Amino acid sequence: MRLANIYKAIAHLALFAVPSVLYAQANDISGLMQIGGNLLNTIIPIFVGVAVVVFLFGVLKFMQAGDDANKIAEGRQYMIYSIVAIFVMISIFGLVGLLSSTVNLDNGMVTIPQF
Repeated sequence: MRLANIYKAIAHLALFAVPSVLYAQANDISGLMQIGGNLLNTIIPIFVGVAVVVFLFGVLKFMQAGDDANKIAEGRQYMIYSIVAIFVMISIFGLVGLLSSTVNLDNGMVTIPQF
């Protein structure tokens, strides 16, 4: 993939984030963290969807390769990398959920002990 195409993809993803940033009024750090959390909750499913599409693209390349060993290897690489990406994204999402429920961050607020 050319670098210009990567920049275009990043620009398009940034345009999805503009409404949440413009209409959010973060007056303090907790508001800013909430905006960041909402933004991540929007972007993560998009990345998982992109990884699934890349996996399906790899399957298509693999099936259409015929006897060409280079195309078979290329399709296999697409599938392996996308499976690893999906696994890492979902694992991190699960670990964050586990840690937040372990330290009672279910409501997004940190309980500060008072002495």
